Amino acid sequence: MAKGKNGQNDPTVIKKYANRRLYDTGRSSYVTLDDLCEMVKDGIDFVVYDAKEGKDITRSVLTQIIVEQESKGENLLPTGFLKNLIGFYGDNIQSIVPNYLEQTLETFVKNQEQVREQINKSFEGISPIQNMFPPMPGTPDFEEMSRKNMEMFESTMRMFMPFNAEYGDDKQKNQK
Repeated sequence: MAKGKNGQNDPTVIKKYANRRLYDTGRSSYVTLDDLCEMVKDGIDFVVYDAKEGKDITRSVLTQIIVEQESKGENLLPTGFLKNLIGFYGDNIQSIVPNYLEQTLETFVKNQEQVREQINKSFEGISPIQNMFPPMPGTPDFEEMSRKNMEMFESTMRMFMPFNAEYGDDKQKNQK
């Protein structure tokens, strides 16, 4: 678990007021979505509460951060991914999608660190001319990583198919 700004395991509390301003109770100052974005990148854990109702609105604020980053041209989420994600709302497998996405992203993050390490190792001791086309020994096979992710997804889907056999048949009939 990421630590709050106070160095403890308690997350930093952010309050969102009706005027849309965000207040960091730990620092006793107003913050922006950009500030919260930096807190996420720095591994600082926080929760956001609606100041009036006391309702946890962290998920909504994190979504706002993503929308803001995407609107700045820092596109991370492909259009096809977003369309597929929207398609899962209201679907009978909606409940398993968040866990699957979280596990897949955790796997990607772990692999990302391995890729970074391998790239750094491959650049060690290479002259500037060799840097133009350095060898990439030991770099993970991205096709293999994608294949494993797809296998994990298919395995998850098979767990739910016995309960969902009729739905799958109906969906195929409707597509014809």
